[in-house]
Amino acid sequence: MTATRPLHLAAEIGGPPRYDAASYVELARLAERGSLDFVTLRDSFERPGPDALAVLARVAPATERVGLVPTVTTTHTEPFHLSTAVATLDWVSHGRAGWLADVSTTTAQARLFGRRPAAPPSALWREAGEVADVAARLWDSWEDDAEIRDTSTGRFIDRDKLHHVDFEGAAFTVRGPSIVPRPPQGHPVTVVDIATGRTPALTETAARHADVVLIRAGRPEEAAALRVRLRARAAVHGRDPGTLRVLAALTLDCHDGERPPEPGPVNGAHTAAGAAGAHYRGGPVDLADLITRWHDGGAVDGFHLTPVEPHRDLERLVNGTVAVLQHRSLFRTFHPGGTLREHLGLARPANRYTTAGGAS
Repeated sequence: MTATRPLHLAAEIGGPPRYDAASYVELARLAERGSLDFVTLRDSFERPGPDALAVLARVAPATERVGLVPTVTTTHTEPFHLSTAVATLDWVSHGRAGWLADVSTTTAQARLFGRRPAAPPSALWREAGEVADVAARLWDSWEDDAEIRDTSTGRFIDRDKLHHVDFEGAAFTVRGPSIVPRPPQGHPVTVVDIATGRTPALTETAARHADVVLIRAGRPEEAAALRVRLRARAAVHGRDPGTLRVLAALTLDCHDGERPPEPGPVNGAHTAAGAAGAHYRGGPVDLADLITRWHDGGAVDGFHLTPVEPHRDLERLVNGTVAVLQHRSLFRTFHPGGTLREHLGLARPANRYTTAGGAS
């Protein structure tokens, strides 16, 4: 039986800090071999280790298909720099970039910058929404054919096809245009994780700006209800709700292999709802059954899996669970396109300035 809706799978490739590129490349290639939509690399200002966005920029030329989604913190970060960095990742990966928006809430992190005190999460997520808004405007500030590259006349850019953003938010203003041409995807994919704390401001930011939302749920019925609410809020903001991909966040522990079903929030798998999403402990076949049940029931569009032990659990996910799903014709055996938007079944956004007749 073939699923009526495409199943989307993604995985985290972080874990204990590592300072060599080879381990990240190995994990990303493993996910790519399993045809996963994308990999994430979590980060924060307090986390030791290399910068996630820079790491995935290194991984990009060593991979060909899998999407690359680093955490990018909007707090204490200049929106202009954020937009150009994510656009650059999209260019070096040939259209496979996304960004996992996050905020910085602690006093310790604020002290690292010394520019302003810590703020409540609600205010920070409203600001994050404004950053996502202005980033999209900056990506659009170059029309797709703004580059001329005419050596005979010495003209590189058609200045009539560059647009000022002139954005004024609660905490920043941005004039633009960007210094980076419009990304290959138009807009790199925006991911928002509401699995770690479902506040109204966070949920609204996700519904308004995210292409992919990660959710926490212990039961498929809970996930389905949240998916319906998110899609309804997206429609209120003038979006097509069918373009919002909702993935269940699941921590993955395959240490014990296959085991008999144990009592828990989800029948047939040992799972427990926690602060960072549901926690699965079991084998690849049971996980394939769980994914199938939730997806076929319309609860979610797929899963984002965070391995407890990256190499062990990701290998068992790809060579075990994904192989089972592919054998059942429930998951693809190859990436359907070249860009992350194509993997997710999302259209390339039109440029707002072109569609508005060039008016800023």
